[in-house]
Amino acid sequence: MTHFIVHTARLLKWGRTLARHGALLGIERDPLTPPPARRIARILRIGARLPKVPAYADAFQAIGPAAIKLGQSLATRPDLVGEEAANDLLRLQDALPPLPFDQIRDQIEQSFHGPIDQLFASIDPVPVGAASIAQVHRAVTTEGREVAVKVLRPGVEREFAKAIDTYEWAAAQAEAMGGELARLRPRLVIATFKRWTARELDLRREAASASELAEGMEAEPAFVVPAIDWQRTSGKVLTLEWVDGLKLSDRDALVAAGHDPGVIAGNLVRAFLRQAIAEGFFHADLHQGNLFVLPDGRIAAIDFGIMGRIDRRARLWLAEIIYGLITGNYRRVAEIHFEAQYVPSHHNVAEFATALRAVGEPMRGRPVKELSVGQMLDGLFAITRDFDMQTQPHLLLLQKTMVMVEGVATALDPDINMWETAAPFVREWLRSELGPEAAIADRIGADVRTLARIPDLIRRIEARFPAEGGAPPLPPLAEVEVVRISPPWRYLFVIAAGFAAGFAAHLLLG
Repeated sequence: MTHFIVHTARLLKWGRTLARHGALLGIERDPLTPPPARRIARILRIGARLPKVPAYADAFQAIGPAAIKLGQSLATRPDLVGEEAANDLLRLQDALPPLPFDQIRDQIEQSFHGPIDQLFASIDPVPVGAASIAQVHRAVTTEGREVAVKVLRPGVEREFAKAIDTYEWAAAQAEAMGGELARLRPRLVIATFKRWTARELDLRREAASASELAEGMEAEPAFVVPAIDWQRTSGKVLTLEWVDGLKLSDRDALVAAGHDPGVIAGNLVRAFLRQAIAEGFFHADLHQGNLFVLPDGRIAAIDFGIMGRIDRRARLWLAEIIYGLITGNYRRVAEIHFEAQYVPSHHNVAEFATALRAVGEPMRGRPVKELSVGQMLDGLFAITRDFDMQTQPHLLLLQKTMVMVEGVATALDPDINMWETAAPFVREWLRSELGPEAAIADRIGADVRTLARIPDLIRRIEARFPAEGGAPPLPPLAEVEVVRISPPWRYLFVIAAGFAAGFAAHLLLG
């Protein structure tokens, strides 16, 4: 276990870096910040020349790779770090200078216990991308297929383990202060971050995520997931099909190549809705750098390190919330929040419905193309504090991805509207999941599963209460009081009982 002095030293070093970039000013100025935290923030900025505008992204970039990843996850938590900080953290570029290829070669050969020439006919020593966790090289397999090879940076696991250890310790100290910090559940934030990084630090899990997403997206032919080369994939090396297309960020190049940006934007939104609403497993990092357009117009995604998962019941609630806000059914949206226990039961459903109306009605009065999912979600966050809503990490990750997808889609087609695109899909999915046909199908399925368990239930009952055997029933035994005898009289009693038994046998046997 790391000593608290080590944790404190690390935090002071990181805190000083944050202070120099003005990233602690929000903590100082927030009246809900516990006094001890406010005092520490003031001490850390003593003697520092603060910028006019806080540079949150630059601060996390200066601290190091683990902080970059933490900053990216905090960008999904405007309720925790504030709107200004969350928006600035979106600038974080997970890019670092590449490692020498000799180190990458050694990592590949150690992973597969053999020379690299047995795996690849050629591999470009200059990476196409280098990030805090891994870097990617273009290669050709011995069978002649073009692939992308993602390789973990040597030693990155130890570096992240040390940082996360301190993050967990700091979150526990902050949550113990109570008040607003306890409501925001920082320990849960770090636990979620730890799960994300665990998936990213094991490239086999990233490969499995890509494979699962590909199966779920078979119903959306306009969205492509590169195929995994499992024979050349390990915990530290991921090999997948090379994607040769135009970046989604280059709108002019897409138009010049004959693609319709509006169609591409619509395909992207529908693909995301299928992932999040229909499948419950979605790519949670759909920014422009991870999306390409293939020559035939299909969208290809890469980088499956951060994935989100939502169970069926939560997806039903989410779909009803979105559709209720679209149609103005605030009462039903409020009821769902109470059913899902997002809002504590001591609050009033009607009051919460009124607060939701304050968020939804200003948007409903605006032109259709000006409606924004991001603005709607920001409004929802604004009322969470008043109704003691605890944070839901899985929904916050979804919120971040929805805003990201909306930004990419509107960059392609400024006239696209997420509401118009989402409403038909959500309405149809809700009908298929909550309509009378679905209710009957669910009931039949549950009854069939129950009937199928009856034979096993009977077998277990018989095992517990077996049938009587062929021997005749035993005669009833008279009740005899048992006398508890303590030594040394116990030994005399045993001897007497022995004599009595012997005498009885002599009489019976003659």
